[in-house]
Amino acid sequence: MFMKNDIRKTSNPINIRYRTCPLCEATCGLEIHTQDREVVHIKGDKLDPFSRGYLCPKGYSVKELHSDPDRLQKPMIRRGQDWQEVSWEEAFSEIRMKLRPIIEENGNDAVAVYLGNPTVHNLGLMLFMPMFLRTLGSRSIFSASTLDQIPKQLSSEIMFGSDANLPIPDIDHTDYLLMIGANPLASNGSLMTAPNMRGRIKALKERGGKLVVLDPVRTVTAKQANEHHFIRPGTDALFLFGVIYTLFDENLVNLGKLGDLINGLEKMKFLSKDFPPEVVSSKCGIPAETIRRLAQDLAKAQKAIVYGRMGTCTQLFGTMNSWLIDVINVLTGNLDCEGGVMFPNPATRRALSKRVRKPRYNRYQTNIRNLPEVLGELPVSSLAEEIENPGPGQVKAFISIAGNPALSAPNSQRLNDALEKVDFMVSIDCYLNETTRNAHVILPVPSPLEKSHYDITFYSLAIRNIAHYSPPVFDLPREKMDEWEILLHLTAAVNEQVIEGDQRKTLDDFTIKELIKHEIKNQNSPIYGKDVYEILDFLKDRSGPERLLDFYLRVGPYGDHFGGNPDGLSLSVLEDHPHGLDLGALHPRIKDILQTSSGKIELAPSLLVEDVDRLRETIKTLPDNLLLVGRRDLRSNNSWMHNLPVLVKGEERCTLWIHPDDARRLDLINEHRVLVQSRTGQIVVPIHMTEDVMPGTVSLPHGWGHNLPGTRLKVAKKHAGTNVNILTDEQVIDKISGNAVLNGVPVSIEKV
Repeated sequence: MFMKNDIRKTSNPINIRYRTCPLCEATCGLEIHTQDREVVHIKGDKLDPFSRGYLCPKGYSVKELHSDPDRLQKPMIRRGQDWQEVSWEEAFSEIRMKLRPIIEENGNDAVAVYLGNPTVHNLGLMLFMPMFLRTLGSRSIFSASTLDQIPKQLSSEIMFGSDANLPIPDIDHTDYLLMIGANPLASNGSLMTAPNMRGRIKALKERGGKLVVLDPVRTVTAKQANEHHFIRPGTDALFLFGVIYTLFDENLVNLGKLGDLINGLEKMKFLSKDFPPEVVSSKCGIPAETIRRLAQDLAKAQKAIVYGRMGTCTQLFGTMNSWLIDVINVLTGNLDCEGGVMFPNPATRRALSKRVRKPRYNRYQTNIRNLPEVLGELPVSSLAEEIENPGPGQVKAFISIAGNPALSAPNSQRLNDALEKVDFMVSIDCYLNETTRNAHVILPVPSPLEKSHYDITFYSLAIRNIAHYSPPVFDLPREKMDEWEILLHLTAAVNEQVIEGDQRKTLDDFTIKELIKHEIKNQNSPIYGKDVYEILDFLKDRSGPERLLDFYLRVGPYGDHFGGNPDGLSLSVLEDHPHGLDLGALHPRIKDILQTSSGKIELAPSLLVEDVDRLRETIKTLPDNLLLVGRRDLRSNNSWMHNLPVLVKGEERCTLWIHPDDARRLDLINEHRVLVQSRTGQIVVPIHMTEDVMPGTVSLPHGWGHNLPGTRLKVAKKHAGTNVNILTDEQVIDKISGNAVLNGVPVSIEKV
């Protein structure tokens, strides 16, 4: 006999929809079973040509994220400490009334914008953000990139001419993978879109290949490696120079087809002379004979890769590490070769113009420390001081978009205090979290299943050329607004305008027209010289993100070129392939992507060469303290996944890992709570003794610390953990890129 509840659940049919998981870089295919507006089941899409049914716990958590009762549903305005739900009209009216006077009195730079990690997982934000930022006209732009990856972007901008072309490991075809400061079995790949990394590493080993991992923590990835070597935090550049020295010293350099495309070979040989393995060994903790053997193995392997990630970027020499990794890939003949590191050819890639690009670097600086702009951004490490210090250029208003810098930025206590002082703050977010609690207006966003999806960014980082469009699983309720529409309203608010009637369509039309006008002027574009309205006519049945995406696909390398290639790709084609399309393996294309002024790979660019002096000086005074490093977990993605029960259940993960030798020296035992102190602050945290961390090193995961007042995160508060960024130092940065130093932080520990 059926209960009433059972009758309700069986009264309507189960529908199955397919889409890409939007929660990390792996872009796994999801098979989503729904009934009415409820998700009843999620599993991996076995017909997805890229992920082939693989799914990590985050993918299943989309069900809980969609139905999380703590998600904000209506715009809110804060009056004192009280929040009031308001209409969209009231929210945007408040923004116009408060934001415009700040701009008029203090200038555009007085409004700072922070773009969080989820921004790049969001089609609407990716496509409409440029228009909003151009209209705002502020130089005070910050993002999670300077907490994570901008050293790699900058080194590619300088070496290859564009940060849009990052060398990606061709892991499915390599024989030898040397991985430094990366843990893709926990991160699901980072600057390397590759679902099921466990399976790919297994396949590498089964075909006789080898994985070698260098990391101060014996990570879940390191445990799958043929070799793991502990490396002292912050000394990666010394090891990398030791490898380069060996390649030159033992005549192992083999440029292959790149010989005529390289500037600076002799300069690199000269620079490496100060860093023989026998000198750097004692500093980085890896024996000299091991450094030499690893260099020999890289040179002898038919197909080899050096890949570095989070651990290499978030230290004092993040940009140098990123540079030297690609120098080694060049010197061993593994750049732009099958089984080495290659450049994807994504479906939305636009043709390069003939204009030579200068590196986007140091075109302006921060007000207080004169830190350089990098790729149109300023370092998040400078944000607090830019808010605190009065004078020309002081940040008076703040807009946070899908980010939580109050937990993720270094010396987060100082940034929290600073955010309380801004005159006006707007947040676009789904939660009332540690950052948005400081806002005056919060604009809520739809569930991931109520909007379309296409991974513009991550298909540019993929180990295969992939295209997969996901329509919304559920219709967007009338009372909600998609992110791209929110950005249109913010764009209008900046100009003290109100979007009424057809004005949204007018702004949307303006966006696509400007894009087409720019494209038809590019002599290398397949639509060069065509009429704007001729192209618009092809797109007349679409609007918003779908229209922009359709345009990008059609002018891309596989596109139909608006009639020029009738069998080519368009959004309609992707809609007919709900599991996605595999557009093929990566192929050599170095000559297609180089945009340096010389037309060559700049192996020894002056900006990076000059920084080698800093490396020489730094190694003379390495700190004697315990050094703190971060830690990744498969069930976590920075700070924004901790309100989902399926991802936080189980034993406590926010513990300080410490080696037994260090614990004995400090008279500690397992689960002792300890006081950890740095220059910027102190925390109390339980320890976990393990030999999986290098002696002299302690490890604490990031993204935790959900114990601040004024948030609405019931589940996260029950699993609050401790915020590691109370200990990281905003004054200590990678000098070149301004990236935060989140690894190798000197700390002291004492028993509570």
